[in-house]
Formats: sequence, structure tokens, C-alpha cells
Amino acid sequence: MALVKRIEIIADEQEMHRILAGLEGVGIPGYTVIHNVTGKTPRATMADDLPISGLGNVYVLCFCSETIAEKVTTAILPILNKFGGVCYVSDAISIR
Repeated sequence: MALVKRIEIIADEQEMHRILAGLEGVGIPGYTVIHNVTGKTPRATMADDLPISGLGNVYVLCFCSETIAEKVTTAILPILNKFGGVCYVSDAISIR
């Protein structure tokens, strides 16, 4: 078992390419993207009933070392500040 960082990003699908470029730029070994994420925030409810695609939210999940996680937050924060979205970093244990 090894300690790792779990990074979760929820953002506008239009900014996904910027976010993924930022992740790859700092050396994230892999990630998962889930499209059409819905939910509720204190500011708004995100619906999945839009008639056109590409206007929803995405959920990006990745795991990495603490050193890379710090680089991720530095790379992703300007994108989230400019275009919106959230990023959560928490501890996890890799069992493989």
C-alpha cells in the first residue's frame, strides 16, 4: 500500500482541454473524465437536460504523489479562477 493524493475537479466541459493539458503538463500519469455531471451548489443547480452537448460539466479524477499534487493545484488554479469550477485534493491509499 502507498499513500497518494486524490484530485477531483468539476468544471465546465468547455474548459476540459485546458484542465487536461495542465494535468499532463505537470506529469499526471493518468486520469478519468466523466461527462455530463449534474448536481447542486450553493449558487446553482446543474441540469443535464440541455438540448446540445458540450455545455455541461465534467468530473476529472486522478491520483498522484504529493509533489505532483502541489504542481497540479498551481497549474489548475488559474483556470478555475478564470472559468469557474472546483478542485478537491484529499489523501488516499493505493493498494496495487
